[in-house]
Amino acid sequence: MELENEHNYNPRKFRTPDGAPADIVIFTITSESQRRGTKSLPKRELKVLLIQRKVWPYEGMWAFPGGFSRDTESMAETARRELLEETGVEGLHMEYLNVYSSPGRDPRGWIISHAYVALVHEDYLSKRQAADDAANVGLFTVEEALHSMQLAFDHQQIMSEALDRVREQILRTDIAKEFLPESFTLAELYQVIKTVEPAFEESNFIRKMKSTKSRSGVLEEVRDSRGELLKSNQYSQRAAQLYRFTGETPKLSLYG
Repeated sequence: MELENEHNYNPRKFRTPDGAPADIVIFTITSESQRRGTKSLPKRELKVLLIQRKVWPYEGMWAFPGGFSRDTESMAETARRELLEETGVEGLHMEYLNVYSSPGRDPRGWIISHAYVALVHEDYLSKRQAADDAANVGLFTVEEALHSMQLAFDHQQIMSEALDRVREQILRTDIAKEFLPESFTLAELYQVIKTVEPAFEESNFIRKMKSTKSRSGVLEEVRDSRGELLKSNQYSQRAAQLYRFTGETPKLSLYG
């Protein structure tokens, strides 16, 4: 039997996929001031960006932005292009999530999808506008998208895995700073973490973060030009110490 080489190789011996799309999962944390008689933190919610499909298959259903790759671009380039074409959103740093290839996941044929994920500030999504294959674009709470809506394709599964990824990020990196001012209280930091990872326990969080040893390399107290500690009572009756991220990212959970 003759071995394959550059001269006798025939690509027609192998079936190629009917398409290789990129699906893009974009999460954000929305923030809304609460009108109360007493000072309180803003209301924060974890939301996901979805488009309403205007073409077959799943016409009228909500799904992630995405579309088929071209043979002139990488999958990452496809993700950026499709996100811009369908939602008008650009300039995001997205991470590769996973490949999805279950038989029957797409009625158009053998479609192997590559998913990308990002957790970004809501300002990046402020000018979102549906276009191309999208009839509408909107932000939905994670709870609503996962449990109350029926998403197209296998996007419920993709979203569940994407959610696991951003929950890991919020605990193991300093991505929380994207949703906080440069100087913030520990209550503000805790609220951002809890918004993304509801299972995060408050027990001992404040005490650990106030411990110089625990927060070493993660947070530092904010001081004025004279070295005095700076505090804020913007969201509470009693002034609380202000902190900021140092820029260092330990290998273990930041808030463990």
